[in-house]
Amino acid sequence: MRDTDQLMLRFYGFKKLNVKQINVMNNIEIDPRKFDDLIRLIANIETDVIIDNGASTFVPMSHYLINQIPALLLDMGHELVVHTVITGSQAWLDTLNGFVHLVKQFPKEALFVVWLNPYWGEITMNGKQFEEMKAYLDNKARVSAIIRIPHYKPETFGKDLSEILQSKFTFDEALKNSALPVMVRQRLTIIRRQLFTNLENVAAVLSRTTTSWMH
Repeated sequence: MRDTDQLMLRFYGFKKLNVKQINVMNNIEIDPRKFDDLIRLIANIETDVIIDNGASTFVPMSHYLINQIPALLLDMGHELVVHTVITGSQAWLDTLNGFVHLVKQFPKEALFVVWLNPYWGEITMNGKQFEEMKAYLDNKARVSAIIRIPHYKPETFGKDLSEILQSKFTFDEALKNSALPVMVRQRLTIIRRQLFTNLENVAAVLSRTTTSWMH
């Protein structure tokens, strides 16, 4: 895994994931030489690569990626997969439009995985689910998979998940932590099973080694 989000360092905080921090920015622009180093690292890896890329770097990074990088990664034996999140409630229209904008920007070599996160509210429009919306139907061919994050009750499942993420624990670390109450670990076991099953389904439809950009 690689973390290029210089402000949040979300993945880098999870020590068990063996994340490498890479600063590809020079002020508000991509540093071409540093980005070259990132691509060189990817070229030497024969397994999947995950690039965590937060709000502070996603726009300049995506602009830099659009032209030559997807085809280059394909030549290396990697498939570029962009992960993007669509949420409910007030942010749903912005995130939906963001998905459409990304699909239009990136060349056909790039595929997409859409994460539907109902934490802030149901993802519906005029009674239609995401798969029935024009935004999805017009871009269906570019979407490799859809991952539905379950709606976790904030006082139980949601709180347990939030606390381990804030503590930068992996599921394995949390489940082995005897200091956590047994019911907390049981709920985390259920969450882990649900999310990992979704991820395994995504892996099944991607045919080659992937380089995943997480937005």
